[in-house]
Amino acid sequence: MPDPLTIASGISAAGALVSAWQLRRRAMLAEAEIEHLQAELAAERHAASHDPLTGLPNRRAFFRLAATLLTDTAGQPLIAIVLDLDDFKQVNDRYGHAAGDQVLVSVAERLAAFAGDNLVARLGGDEFAGLLVTPTVDRRWIEHASRRLCESLAAPIPLGGLSLRVTASVGLAPVTCPTQLTEALDRADAAMYRAKSVGTSRSARQLVDSARLAEC
Repeated sequence: MPDPLTIASGISAAGALVSAWQLRRRAMLAEAEIEHLQAELAAERHAASHDPLTGLPNRRAFFRLAATLLTDTAGQPLIAIVLDLDDFKQVNDRYGHAAGDQVLVSVAERLAAFAGDNLVARLGGDEFAGLLVTPTVDRRWIEHASRRLCESLAAPIPLGGLSLRVTASVGLAPVTCPTQLTEALDRADAAMYRAKSVGTSRSARQLVDSARLAEC
């Protein structure tokens, strides 16, 4: 007959193995749950700070990130950009909102490509903004950059079997110190609306407000 002590020892060892396996499984489940919660939290934070259609930072995130950028790039020339599509409502009315969404996505991609590592955001509707580190705030350089941006935005946008062109009005203004971001954006916004008033004969419209703000 088997030794009772041997049997008891075997049962004890098996129980220990089962307990160890259960503990390990619980630990793995806990780790998976933590990772899942962290992923959900990251997704919620991203959703709270980014535009769901274009993936660009939203208005609130733009001002928060811009404040950090202005602090980190103290002394470097910065340009504020405000961009608005011309007669965008007609796109939605004629081609539908899905087409309008695709136009906004394309514009966002082109603006991001133009800006590179710089900050761009969708403020809402068909309005976008950016804060660019530049080598200079020389008027010629700014006008050249704005022309390149408008030409990029005016390129045909594939839309199913169609090829759609949109125009944009762009306003730019230099930011001379961290405390004047809002003022620079207001100046860029005013320049953008002046550009919008020049008419639609040009493929793209831009105005530059290059007047220096008071030094900090």
